[in-house]
Amino acid sequence: MNTLAYGLLGLVARTPSSGYDLMLQLQPFWQAKHSQIYPLLAKLEQEGYLEFTRVHQTDRPDKKVYSITEKGQIALKLWLGQPAAEPVVRDELVLKAYCMWLADEKMANAIFTERMDHCKEQLQMYEDYIKELSTDCEGVPDHPDHPSFGDYILLSWGARRMKDDISWCEWVMDLLKKRAK
Repeated sequence: MNTLAYGLLGLVARTPSSGYDLMLQLQPFWQAKHSQIYPLLAKLEQEGYLEFTRVHQTDRPDKKVYSITEKGQIALKLWLGQPAAEPVVRDELVLKAYCMWLADEKMANAIFTERMDHCKEQLQMYEDYIKELSTDCEGVPDHPDHPSFGDYILLSWGARRMKDDISWCEWVMDLLKKRAK
């Protein structure tokens, strides 16, 4: 199984979900498309890691709500005990930054301003989710035994990354100002 398969098992282990719901839950942390998720869910179901119930909908086709099986829980726990793979960095801005000496001041500033705007938007989203999570849990779910602990630490990780990226972009833009002098 690949990492996305384990991620789907982990999401379904917490809450039985449809493919669409799973895609929405993954969005903030893992890039996966419909074309990846639905065939993988079918494969996990065929191999006995997931099962589904069909939910009748009047205005749409019936939807499948997946839940994890005992086999899926065992596989998920075994995967959790394995070392994580090295992180993959695939950010176009990194390559553009490498070539920044070729960009004029206006172009360079636009590149980093765009990234800062994106990071600020993402940061606001993460902070809103953390606030909503804290409200739903009647306090911060910062204890490892709390069912929402994973949500909390991942949302906090995302917020910290955005803050770091904003700070880095500001630093680069300060350096770019030196070019004009």
